[in-house]
Amino acid sequence: MASNKYLLDANVLIQAWQKYYSPKICPDYWKRLNELGSNGVISLPEMVYEEISRTEDDLSAWLKNSNIKKVKISESVTSCLKNIYSKNEKHKLLVDNRKGRSLADPWLIAHAMSENAIVVTKEILITQANSKTIRIPNVCNNMGVRWIDDFEFLQELNLKFSCTIND
Repeated sequence: MASNKYLLDANVLIQAWQKYYSPKICPDYWKRLNELGSNGVISLPEMVYEEISRTEDDLSAWLKNSNIKKVKISESVTSCLKNIYSKNEKHKLLVDNRKGRSLADPWLIAHAMSENAIVVTKEILITQANSKTIRIPNVCNNMGVRWIDDFEFLQELNLKFSCTIND
């Protein structure tokens, strides 16, 4: 089993559930996530967990019954969050306060810093120097936190899925 710890962004679970790993077509994906949660390989920061679970839907119900650990905010995490904001003025743009979006994003990175964990996200790095937005990968790079997308995550853990035809 993997020796790394991974923290999942909400979009990893939401997009997988709604699109390419729907439990109807890939139930093994969700079984494996549950196993990884049981083994302490993956976890969710409390803020990410709340972002998903506040919507009463099938994903929320699955998450509430899963073995994926919800990590609480600690003094160390709060200290890391302060470091994120003090390191670069642009980091405040990670949260969209007007639309109430991405509230968990800085906490995800702060947890990763505190726990020496890898962030798994669907967000992509913004490379335009004049961009008015910033994403998780940009802040992770600025803070020295390793991040990968969910496909790299599956490859690192050597997870493979097989297909069957049910009559």
